[in-house]
Amino acid sequence: MKNISIIGAGSWGTTLAVLIAENGYDVALWVREKENKQSIVRERENKQYLPGIKIPSNVFIESSIEKVISKADLVINAVPAQFTREVAKRYSKHINCGIVVNVAKGIEIGTYKRMSEVLKEELGKVLIVTLSGPNHAEEVSRKMPTATVIASENVNCLKNVKKIFHTDYFRVFTHDDITGVEVCGALKNIAAIATGVCDGLGYGDNAKASIITLGLMEMSTYGRFLGAKRATFYGLAGVGDLVATCTSKHSRNRFVGEKIAEGKKFEDIKKEMKGSIAEGVQTTKAVYEFSKKNNLYMPLTEQAYGVLYKNKDLKQAITDLLKIE
Repeated sequence: MKNISIIGAGSWGTTLAVLIAENGYDVALWVREKENKQSIVRERENKQYLPGIKIPSNVFIESSIEKVISKADLVINAVPAQFTREVAKRYSKHINCGIVVNVAKGIEIGTYKRMSEVLKEELGKVLIVTLSGPNHAEEVSRKMPTATVIASENVNCLKNVKKIFHTDYFRVFTHDDITGVEVCGALKNIAAIATGVCDGLGYGDNAKASIITLGLMEMSTYGRFLGAKRATFYGLAGVGDLVATCTSKHSRNRFVGEKIAEGKKFEDIKKEMKGSIAEGVQTTKAVYEFSKKNNLYMPLTEQAYGVLYKNKDLKQAITDLLKIE
């Protein structure tokens, strides 16, 4: 596999483009926004989403998704979860490769599908690999030590995929539980919003630790219902990503929680994020609805949904959460 195409030029898509290019591959990076594309071509830097990181010359910036896809030996889906289906539809007729790597973290609203399921439905018989873990783009792009997981139902394809991403600072481990890995990547964002609320209200480390623990329990509840392996929740994709997202200054979901605690409306918070997306907001809605349909006990998700979608008073939500047995 010589030619790698990345669909989505946010902070993570751009970071992976740089990493893979430095590994010796030619990378085509699809940039949706025309102005951002022109800026990246001119400056060789994604100043909107990943300032300060130079983009190598073997990363080719494209606005034509058909052109990016048609020559790819491997495609990486790096668009937000709620846009994955829409974008996959656009390139489904042009894809010629056999493997797509998903790096989006979320559950689709309405269908309650994981991203590998969405991609399978739109792209047909291609093999889907999911990459997930405690992987903040701000740190990976600066070559700080990081570990991640790649998972697929077809583990035979993982060895070749690993070579594309694996570096001295970005260590890749293979996994056979794609369901569990994707559930962890999606649901940890709900807990991160809640821990952001705790920090915003000044509730301290004890409260935050309790929220993280409850988040882990709900990840396990949801994942086990779908057939995920229990051990997955205690690995990099589970506890690792959960702790990083709930405690890091880089976490967009934690940021949303902090701003909610300050009394800000979500529309105003989105403006502060300057185009970045907190996947946990939409995932909360999908997971809440799924849990109700299937009688899953998920009190943290329920209270998060109440605050985000029903204008529930924050202090009342916390009071109700403290009542759980």
